[in-house]
Amino acid sequence: MSDLPSSSAAGIGAIDFSDPATPNYPDPPKPQTIGASHVDQEDPDVRDAQAKRLIWVWEAPKGWKYWSAVNNTEVGIWYTSTAFIFMLFAGVLGLMVRVQLAVPENDFLTANFYNQVYTLHGTVMMFLFAVPIFEAMAIILLPEMLGARDLPFPRLSAFGYWCFLIGGVFVCGSIFFSSAPSSGWFMYPPLTTQERFTPGYGADIWLLGLSFIEVASIAAAVELIVGSLKCRPPGMRLNLMPLYAWYVLVVAGMILFAFPPLIAGDILFEMERLFNWPFFDPERGGDPMLWQHLFWIFGHPEVYIVFLPAIALIAMIVPTFARRPIVGYSWIVLAAVGTGFLSFGLWVHHMFTTGLPSISLGFFSAASEAVAIPTGVQIFVFLATLLVGRVIFSVPMLFVSGSLAIFVIGGLTGVMVALAPFDWQAHDTYFVVAHLHYVLIGGMLFPIVAGIYYWWPILGGRTLSDRLGKIAFWMMFVGFNVGFFPMHFSGLMGMPRRVWTYPTGLGLDLPNLVSTVGAFVFAAGFLVFVADVLRPRGHLPYAKRNHWNAGTLEWLSEPEDKGWGVRSIPVIKSRYPIWDQPNFIDDVDNGRFYMPDAEELKRETMVTSVLDAEPIQCLRVPGPTFMTMWAAAFLGAVFIFATFHWWYLTIAAMVLATGSILVWVWRGTAIVPEKREKDVGLGLTLPLYVSGPKAVGWWAMFITMIGDGTAFMSLIFGYFFYVTIHAEFPPAVTTGPGVFWPVAAFVVFALTWGLAYAARQLNEAGQVTIARLSMGAGGVVALLAGVVMLLGPYLTGLDPVSHVYPATVWIIAIWTAVHAAAGSIMLFYCLARSIFGHLTPVYDADIRNVALYWHFVLATAFVTVATLAFAPLLS
Repeated sequence: MSDLPSSSAAGIGAIDFSDPATPNYPDPPKPQTIGASHVDQEDPDVRDAQAKRLIWVWEAPKGWKYWSAVNNTEVGIWYTSTAFIFMLFAGVLGLMVRVQLAVPENDFLTANFYNQVYTLHGTVMMFLFAVPIFEAMAIILLPEMLGARDLPFPRLSAFGYWCFLIGGVFVCGSIFFSSAPSSGWFMYPPLTTQERFTPGYGADIWLLGLSFIEVASIAAAVELIVGSLKCRPPGMRLNLMPLYAWYVLVVAGMILFAFPPLIAGDILFEMERLFNWPFFDPERGGDPMLWQHLFWIFGHPEVYIVFLPAIALIAMIVPTFARRPIVGYSWIVLAAVGTGFLSFGLWVHHMFTTGLPSISLGFFSAASEAVAIPTGVQIFVFLATLLVGRVIFSVPMLFVSGSLAIFVIGGLTGVMVALAPFDWQAHDTYFVVAHLHYVLIGGMLFPIVAGIYYWWPILGGRTLSDRLGKIAFWMMFVGFNVGFFPMHFSGLMGMPRRVWTYPTGLGLDLPNLVSTVGAFVFAAGFLVFVADVLRPRGHLPYAKRNHWNAGTLEWLSEPEDKGWGVRSIPVIKSRYPIWDQPNFIDDVDNGRFYMPDAEELKRETMVTSVLDAEPIQCLRVPGPTFMTMWAAAFLGAVFIFATFHWWYLTIAAMVLATGSILVWVWRGTAIVPEKREKDVGLGLTLPLYVSGPKAVGWWAMFITMIGDGTAFMSLIFGYFFYVTIHAEFPPAVTTGPGVFWPVAAFVVFALTWGLAYAARQLNEAGQVTIARLSMGAGGVVALLAGVVMLLGPYLTGLDPVSHVYPATVWIIAIWTAVHAAAGSIMLFYCLARSIFGHLTPVYDADIRNVALYWHFVLATAFVTVATLAFAPLLS
């Protein structure tokens, strides 16, 4: 199985038409031999030939090969559909909860099964719908809004989708075997870490399944950040980006800093469950409060990770129906950035009842109130835009209006629970359940439905029904408020969360019955929306182009999808180019801008500079392949086999996953082109290959390592958390790991870093043989560095089961050693690429990216040694 024909292949004869990577176009169109600047773009025959070549190159495979597709449209539609299927599954679980609580002393569900139902309901809604639906819609919409042919790493998007699907099915399927997690979507220890409280595999399924899903979320975040920064059309400076792209950039950045602490917490959690390392066991020095800190450092920003993308949809819809540009563009961008920043300072307001010092309560309460300011700015911007515009009422605007009304109520109750004295009364009651659903459903689900009605002419080619849309809205709006508003009162009356049933005579009968009726009305309204989306429309005509008369680039798409994203990559001079630039759509359609052709029959998009969107590269992106599916399947097997403690199968799956990923990147990244430069039209010639900070791969490595560093610093946070809660940490009887071995390890890490950096410099200078020796030596020394790092705790006899201190030392040392092993594989990979001619002094992206990786690993080793060797000397 191969990917798209290698860029070094000459002509069409090199293409293997049996390969799933090859489109199923009947006859490959004749390649263009004249440079783009020398063709007559006004000649209809020229334009027709260009269009045929673009269609052939970008067409998705047919038949069973369709599932090898990596186009942003196909992957985005799979992602979105799967997320909604998971949402419907979670909705059924939620209705089961409401049936159980409709009347007192109900026995519709057993206590144990009820615990599984409500845990899985919250887990699926948060991890398998709320966050993934943002990434899914962004994969579809972002390239269209940026006038790009695709995102820079289409295979990474496909890999993320398959990870999401496999992990989601694994987690959701557990309930059919009575093995679902049953301790809440937050999984607080020690209830969940000790087998006597939670026997079975439920907690492991939650931990390892969601850790696998988080891989998909971080992969998508990297793709979206690089896409927003590097794949904008020429002229689209940062201050001309669509607001949606700004929100994508902010939220993807938040994912990069919010998800890694949860991954770090999952590692500690699973090490306690699997190997009895006492991170959360107070009897051996651990503390369950560490889990709460790590979880809510993720958990509260996640609320804004869910909310901000929905605001982004509103930010695109409101100007279209107000018939004017958004009021206060700069203000809303600053508010979005401010909301993202402040959201990381609020996590403790989920922990007000845990006995924290008063000064902490005051600080985090004030921060929780402060975040209302940028949130309010965004809502006032929308209202101001509507007030000064000429509003056209429509189904999308109906859902937007309902969203703003519901979200404001949720925001007001959020201000209430941000006050510590009130939170002490309302904490863990149904008041918080009501607040959570008002924020999440009002702030997320209603805007998503609005967005689907708004963009459906692009997604489905036809329009959705106005009549069914209005019916769905009013049923959802009324049902939601009837269902969740009474929960405020039942909560204030003392009804606790997560109770299986309740006795009569407490006054809770009526509000619970009303809530159940409302929940079913809301569900029926949502099913009307689903029926509207799924009903056959083949007999209906295509929607007119730019159906809503919008001004942003995604409406360049034609209802009958051509697959190419955009006919030619335009020059942008305003925030609403369709409104502001004369003859804009006609110029794009007739190829009067950049890259109107696919002369060499290869998939290409344009890379531009971060700040000013100056053209840098004509990027060739890889096409369809099944390798991403295999890589996700084998990686998923690693997590699944580990769940059931099948260690030999786990190791085998890990080897296969690593091999699949290496084959994927070997075939699809840093391909040496058949020529150095390409004429992309309008008199501009761009390189086909760049490396270093100009390259999208370098940015992907940099961004990934920021997320990786965040997870590592979360482990370091855990170490110093234990320092603060123990009078003596490490304990006086502890002898390891000492100073010698950690310092020796750092010296070996520094040597490896030097070899990696030298390999980059030597290769660039043309000293290929010495560079290869440096790569090979670096790979060997990297393995040695990992071994030496582990010798400290091993030779000094640190037993990770006995106390939390040796367990913490071991986990930090293992983390650093694993990164050394990964760096070793990377250096050997570069060596192989060099030997086979894919890495040369001119085409050196691989070694530049690996050298960048080793900068981060050296910093990791430095912090590790400073923490393990020298921090104890200061205590």
